[in-house]
Amino acid sequence: MNALSSAPTAGLGPSGTRPAYRTVFISDTHLGTRGCRSDFLADFLRRTSCEHLFLVGDIIDGWRLRKSWYWDASHDEVLRHIVRLARGGTEVTYIPGNHDEMFRSWLPLGLEICGIRLRKEAVHQTADGKRLLIIHGDEFDSVVRYAKFLALLGDWAYTAALAFNRWFNAIRRRLGYPYWSLSAWLKRQVKEAVKAIDRFESALASEARRRGFDGVVCGHIHHAEMREVNGVLYLNDGDWVESCTALVEHHDGRLELIDWAALNRLSFWAPRQATVAHAA
Repeated sequence: MNALSSAPTAGLGPSGTRPAYRTVFISDTHLGTRGCRSDFLADFLRRTSCEHLFLVGDIIDGWRLRKSWYWDASHDEVLRHIVRLARGGTEVTYIPGNHDEMFRSWLPLGLEICGIRLRKEAVHQTADGKRLLIIHGDEFDSVVRYAKFLALLGDWAYTAALAFNRWFNAIRRRLGYPYWSLSAWLKRQVKEAVKAIDRFESALASEARRRGFDGVVCGHIHHAEMREVNGVLYLNDGDWVESCTALVEHHDGRLELIDWAALNRLSFWAPRQATVAHAA
């Protein structure tokens, strides 16, 4: 199996560095929501180069934008950097998720926009020969698939939790405490939520094994993870709302989860801006 790592990569912190990867996988950026850390994502894209970039769904949050419009300068910067990578020779593949499902109606057309290919799913072969199925993952979420009204209700509850989290953390900051994620804590504490994550991971791994893949890359549940499930690699690249994680492949085929905010000491307290100041 591929060499796996979740430890920080040396050399990402200093200003001016430009990590070069073979492949980068990101998902669940939820552009169009106030919770999106588009400023951190723009910083990551500006300072990173890769041969392949996979956008693994829920990049633009159509559900939220239909209700209310929110789009700032850092959102524009994210899109500019993605297009820059595509025009600079990076193979960019966009796999729509459930929040950007409006793009799924375009899939039969086989469109390529600004060098970005739209696909329902994708296959990637790592440098050391492992075949990975790349899919957003909502197809294996029974709530999204069979009870969309519950998914919409859950989305409302998640948004409300994020809003409460901002107020709660404002108080924590005044008291001198660090940032703390309410929704992430709830996921860990609520037994049924933990079971749902386990079922999701097992379902994705089983699908990859059934189709003869060595592993699966997905997003959807905002829970970065890298582990073997019944002999198959389960790789979830996380999100850019409450964490800022990406899955990367090094040129030797080694796979690694990186937390951009932690590696670069970026503060969730910082106001959003078009360009993030580098950590010293």
